[in-house]
Amino acid sequence: MADVPPLSTDGLVQILFGSSAFQMLNAGCNLGLFALLDRQPDLTPEEIGRELGLEARPVQVLLLGTTALRLTARHSGRYRNAELLTGMFADGTWEIMEDLVAYEEQIVRPAEVDFTESLRANTNVGLRRIKGTGTDLYHRLSADPDLEQLFYRCMRSWSRLSNPILVEKADLTAVRRVLDVGGGDGVNAIALAQADPGAEFTILDLPGTVEIARRKIAEQGLADRITVQAADIFADTYPSGHDCVLFANQLVIWSPEENLALLRKAHQALPDGGRVVVFNAMSDDSGEGPLYAALDNVYFATLPAASSTIYRWGQYEEWFAAAGFAKVERLPGGRWTPHGVISAVK
Repeated sequence: MADVPPLSTDGLVQILFGSSAFQMLNAGCNLGLFALLDRQPDLTPEEIGRELGLEARPVQVLLLGTTALRLTARHSGRYRNAELLTGMFADGTWEIMEDLVAYEEQIVRPAEVDFTESLRANTNVGLRRIKGTGTDLYHRLSADPDLEQLFYRCMRSWSRLSNPILVEKADLTAVRRVLDVGGGDGVNAIALAQADPGAEFTILDLPGTVEIARRKIAEQGLADRITVQAADIFADTYPSGHDCVLFANQLVIWSPEENLALLRKAHQALPDGGRVVVFNAMSDDSGEGPLYAALDNVYFATLPAASSTIYRWGQYEEWFAAAGFAKVERLPGGRWTPHGVISAVK
């Protein structure tokens, strides 16, 4: 990879103690350190300890970690949040970050200890950490309502983080009706409907999920433009009458063979000239990055489904061609997450 410095010992330390680095972030969230410093910047360690109810030694450990990681900064013996965190509190995105940290801590971390075994077995061995039955995470969640609630809350936060890219890149100005396959609780359809008042949407997903979607859609006053339909996205026929099929954060879950099957179902459901739109994180065709995709693949390899992964842009182009689509367009998001839109026409 061009212009990338070689690995240093400091870089190796960050990799070796990567789990510990996350725990500093997690503790700062759970103990309220970052929220405190947003309300009251430039506090001494003693003041932080009193506010958080911590003794001197834990405060020292915590502040050493957050400051070495540049989450906090020290000036004249007083501490404040890093500028990045201050900006995230100001624009409301820190709330999203706290959900993502909770997701990593409560769902990803217990399963990722099975990462090596998942690679050996070429399947999501970490799923054994989730109670219930079924071969993928989504079918098991119903066995644990609290975990299911956390999962969909955090998925909504992931979508809130990346949806500006979807809204910006998925141009629906010429589209009348969108079929949102695996649309979850409706967060993607809601964002697109609010951005483009001319389009209507149908969400397909599992029965328990569409009930959550109905409630969210009603709360936004969009029940006249967004409908929901319970379905198995692999086994059931897709409803007709849509000129766009959307797969948002969906094709990272399944195997190449399953993704091709889904795209063929989309092709069959669309009229001539209809579009298929895929939105999710992408990895580079070079196989060298980005780092976000590389590290997030620990989760995908370990937990969601047997063949989950963050695929390369070029793989989608291959599947589009095999499913009968043409006129492929790549639209990278250009932000710190590697999300992007790739679309094609029947």
